[in-house]
Amino acid sequence: MKLRLAKFLTGLLLLPLCMALSMTLWRAVAILAQSPTRLPMLHAFACVSGMAIWAIVWLFLPPMTRTYVLGHELTHALWTVLFGGKASGLKVTDRGGSVRVTKNNAWVTLSPYFFPLYTFIVALAWLLAAWLLPAVKPYAPIFLFWIGLTWSFHITFTLRFLAYRQPDIREHGRLFSYSLIYALNVLSIAAALVAVGTWSFAEAATDLWLNLQRLSAAAHTLYEWGLTRLPRFS
Repeated sequence: MKLRLAKFLTGLLLLPLCMALSMTLWRAVAILAQSPTRLPMLHAFACVSGMAIWAIVWLFLPPMTRTYVLGHELTHALWTVLFGGKASGLKVTDRGGSVRVTKNNAWVTLSPYFFPLYTFIVALAWLLAAWLLPAVKPYAPIFLFWIGLTWSFHITFTLRFLAYRQPDIREHGRLFSYSLIYALNVLSIAAALVAVGTWSFAEAATDLWLNLQRLSAAAHTLYEWGLTRLPRFS
């Protein structure tokens, strides 16, 4: 009971961060739209093409549910290993999946909703290939195409599955789970936009901090206004 209350309060504290991250993301989008990108046009086109192709697949072809479920359970397994645990008994079907883990916490349970495993695999493959075989660098648009496609895959399936009553979400409470998932996904998208734009990470971090201060000041003003509206008794 105390743990559930602590997670609920943590979820409340995460709400201002979610709002501040949203404001920073919007600023990153605006700056990227008004200034040239660091990515060559071919690279940017490849990434956007990957997103567009996935949109077509998502709208007009049968859902790749088994592929998502496999990535979902493998993400659980990966994060339990990162926390020193072990994973076994992987099961994947069109209706769901499961994996046994020896160490579990909020990060392990919620990881599939904020960690795009397939995008991570593509990015890691590119980094290793570029490091070991410099001759592959001209083929960067191919990797960016798959990064755009797999990232869109992650976002669409995350939104789809969060619409259902997921045991992962119920385990840690809706407010805490949704706040954490939203914050980390927005953070990753904002970081990607900053990485390809003219805005620096230091400037983005400063903007995020200023947004948090603005929200804090607005909350304080609202609190004081509310106090003036309370009935007074003599």
